[in-house]
Amino acid sequence: MERISIIGIGNMGSALVKGLISAGKATTQTVRAYDVDPAKGRFCEKEMGIRTVSTVEETVQPETTVLILAVKPQIISGVLDRLTGVIHERLLVVSIAAGIPTSFIVSRFSSPARVIRVMPNAAAMVGCSATALCRAGLADHEDMRRVLDLFSAVGAAVEVDEKMMNLVTGLASSGLGYLFAMMEAFTDAGVKLGLDRPTARQLTVQTFTGAAAMAADSSVPLSELKDRITSPGGTTIAGLHVLERSGLRGILMDIVEAATRRGEELAPKD
Repeated sequence: MERISIIGIGNMGSALVKGLISAGKATTQTVRAYDVDPAKGRFCEKEMGIRTVSTVEETVQPETTVLILAVKPQIISGVLDRLTGVIHERLLVVSIAAGIPTSFIVSRFSSPARVIRVMPNAAAMVGCSATALCRAGLADHEDMRRVLDLFSAVGAAVEVDEKMMNLVTGLASSGLGYLFAMMEAFTDAGVKLGLDRPTARQLTVQTFTGAAAMAADSSVPLSELKDRITSPGGTTIAGLHVLERSGLRGILMDIVEAATRRGEELAPKD
């Protein structure tokens, strides 16, 4: 079992720890954590039973096999500077700092390091993240396999080329926001046509959940799933006609592209 240290135990960091322990990928004895906010450390000790330490440097011990950097992008530089003297060659450094390329991380260490960059999304907090990973430095295929296994504890995890990471952000991370907006619109439509809001929301959420469950069978094309519920002259085709006439398909593609381009603009330059 991996000996895991994590720096940053906010929403994403604590969700990951909970998922790892729940899935049996870690235990309270194999995880140690640090956060700049001592209150978060005390909360995690009480709620999850993990051990916390008082400095960044203490997170890395000779027995530590995986170090997870779950910090905000604007502070990662200072964290890396404090770690450079304690990183050892056997340690696998995993960063979930949004937008920070592996080249930036590797360049801050005084010796070669195994680095995996991970882009989860907020659904990790409910065990349903869509997570993408890429590797750099000394990290090899076995290192990637280990981290894919860890992040499968909070959802689905896939390896991609690093040049695709901004796209992953626009599609899977920011994508949650677009889906929430669509769900709100469906709910509002239900209210407009006579449903009370709690009922409209419940039906909307279940509809999206059901669609996702059906789509999870990757052997069936999405177009075929659509066709299965589209009867000749029926209600679904009437709605699909409006969808196509309004250009919604193109709008959604443009949204993902816009978010991807914005991610490229915000990414720090090497």
